[in-house]
Amino acid sequence: MRIGFSTRRTQALICAVLATAAPVSAAAGVFDPYYERSFILAANERCSLFQPQLTAALNAAAWQARGAALRAGANDREVAETAARARARAASTACESDDLKTVSGRVENAFAGLSRTARMTFPGDRASWSADRSAYARPTWRLMQATTTGASPVRFGVVGGLDRPDQLMSVVSWQGRSRPTGVRVVMRDQMVTDRPWLARELPPQAQRRVFWASGVSAADASLLAENRKTGQAWVFPATAADALSHLDPREVFVVEFVFRDGSIATSTFEAGDFGAGRAFLAMGRI
Repeated sequence: MRIGFSTRRTQALICAVLATAAPVSAAAGVFDPYYERSFILAANERCSLFQPQLTAALNAAAWQARGAALRAGANDREVAETAARARARAASTACESDDLKTVSGRVENAFAGLSRTARMTFPGDRASWSADRSAYARPTWRLMQATTTGASPVRFGVVGGLDRPDQLMSVVSWQGRSRPTGVRVVMRDQMVTDRPWLARELPPQAQRRVFWASGVSAADASLLAENRKTGQAWVFPATAADALSHLDPREVFVVEFVFRDGSIATSTFEAGDFGAGRAFLAMGRI
């Protein structure tokens, strides 16, 4: 399931409200969904239109629309300018506006079913993020992408449970070699360069940011790949998840497993709609 406005009438009403401020370019259609979602979120922040769960759903939709615009060829500057125009338009729209009231009612109806949606898949160019809002007592993958390093399955994403907070984690079951002594997540450093690195590899060393795992433990059986009986769970700081959310969805990042002899095993992942997946989880467990 993808998050979006479910009726043409909803989109038409939003377009009517936004018409005087729509982005003007040959590629305007690329930005329309992101502009619409940014507008209604900004209007909600000022006018308190929606309950928190619906706001979270709209936020997830905005993240997904951002990813779609970037995949279509937009850049971060254009996306930021689109959001700024939407916020400016929302600031000049009266909370008591009949059009805004109509739009907010349509949006609420369009997203009502999403509050009952437990699972979603956020597809990417080559890999997908699987999201699960279900409430489980045992630790489970709330947001996950899977790959392999040689014959060893590697999973990466957000793990949580009823009695534990969400944590960014990588779980690996090693096949035929010693266990690593350290693990790190490596991605583009957005503080060094704001231009996405779209090769299917990491940018040059000087443009990379590294987050080391803060701890390791035996992985719960519920987190292991199929047919695996044991594995290691490496936990990363929340700052790594925040940085990952803001990568271009077409970029890759890697998890590097460092061994005692200095060798490194690498697992490559696609940033994709990680930010949208986190926003979906923010709607709460069901």
